[in-house]
Amino acid sequence: MTADKHLKSWQERFEMAEAMQPLIGKLYRNQGIEVLVYGKSLLNASTIDIIKMHRLVHKHEGEKLRLRESFPFLEALSKLDVKYARVDLGKLAINYWRNHSDGSEIEAYVAKEMEPASNQDVEPRDVVLYGFGRIGRLLARLMIERTGVANNMRLRAIVVRGGRDGDLEKRASLLRRDSIHGPFNGSIEVDAENNAIIANGTYIQVIYANSPDQVDYTEYGIDNALVVDNTGIWKDEEGLGLHLKSKGAAKVLLTAPAKGEIKNVVYGVNQDDILDEDLIVSAASCTTNAITPVLKAINDEYGIRNGHVETVHSYTNDQNLIDNYHKGDRRGRSAPLNMVLTTTGAAKAVAKALPELKGKLTGNAIRVPTPNVSMAIMNLNLAEETDRDTLNEYLRDVALHSNLQSQVDFTESTEIVSSDLVGSRYAGVVDSQATIVDGDRAVLYVWYDNEFGYSRQVIRVMKKMLNLTTHVIPS
Repeated sequence: MTADKHLKSWQERFEMAEAMQPLIGKLYRNQGIEVLVYGKSLLNASTIDIIKMHRLVHKHEGEKLRLRESFPFLEALSKLDVKYARVDLGKLAINYWRNHSDGSEIEAYVAKEMEPASNQDVEPRDVVLYGFGRIGRLLARLMIERTGVANNMRLRAIVVRGGRDGDLEKRASLLRRDSIHGPFNGSIEVDAENNAIIANGTYIQVIYANSPDQVDYTEYGIDNALVVDNTGIWKDEEGLGLHLKSKGAAKVLLTAPAKGEIKNVVYGVNQDDILDEDLIVSAASCTTNAITPVLKAINDEYGIRNGHVETVHSYTNDQNLIDNYHKGDRRGRSAPLNMVLTTTGAAKAVAKALPELKGKLTGNAIRVPTPNVSMAIMNLNLAEETDRDTLNEYLRDVALHSNLQSQVDFTESTEIVSSDLVGSRYAGVVDSQATIVDGDRAVLYVWYDNEFGYSRQVIRVMKKMLNLTTHVIPS
């Protein structure tokens, strides 16, 4: 009888999760509403993922959230005329059930919570990806997975060098298959006659050019576009300004640290520095995005006198597969065979997003023989003393309830390793089991998917540059 009881319970949860899936999909594609459970997106989630995300609520809150308790909130949400919001279904439900004994007021409760997202109309904006390497293809995947009539940021084209025979098919194949992040979730076709890739119904024009100022985007029906430069070739205002000489290009975002006076933005920390008149912005580096939100949280609560950040970073295409010439010290040695001591500007770059830490941090990097997921080890001297449990509890609260909840994740697992973090959508994940505190000295270990997590941060900066506001509910 005990076995039958567990099987019946599982079957009920599975069927409830299946019933949720079409509502979640329609809400996003028709209304731009992304549904989450304690920060974890349910968009394109499997039935098993939906069940697992509900189970995690108990770890966060000390109480269960059953699917039958959250489903009425999803139903109520699907009946409202609201648009463009990230709605945490788990937090809505938990907040409600703590104060109500029955579900008679759920629809009124959800309607009131969703008032900030009512009656919004946003003009869709065009996006061009200039460069189609590791970050370019992940940005494409992230934009395509959100395709729908309510999608307000539309991928219209990619620009690459080349144009040789078979190039278009190769580009499509690299989008279709990825050795690290797995196969593309959907259908990809090649329109050789019109030089385009069609992915899940998204028509992506492939344009060949050798310089940013050689393209007339208006010829392809693209205008007032945000050009996202993923090449890393041009990093200053003069070079990136070439994009603005192309007809149809309105703004430029660099997916690398910028030089000069260009603003380096870490979303969650200094995105409000982006003004309407800013035509060129940088999304900084993957490491800067991983460490800055955590550093901000620590500095806000305890103060940071000084510190050192050591990055244990997966190898990248900048390195060699086998020993060969490289302009950088040590980077010419075989990446899959060696730990390579090198430099990083991430610690100093933090000051561009968080000026109060200027001159307080040093940094170095070790490239290691893994293809993705990195770790930052932050050895910090604090302005006041604390203890391990208090610091971890604070960071856990930051990950769940602060303005940095989309940037900072928190794990209590004693078994987690780097491959478990492939595909993480957070800028950084605090490994609480590794935290060390001794009075006013703290050592924090922060994992990050240096490809996918960073790409999610880039998407957020893109939306900010285009004034595509998304409300977070509950706030």
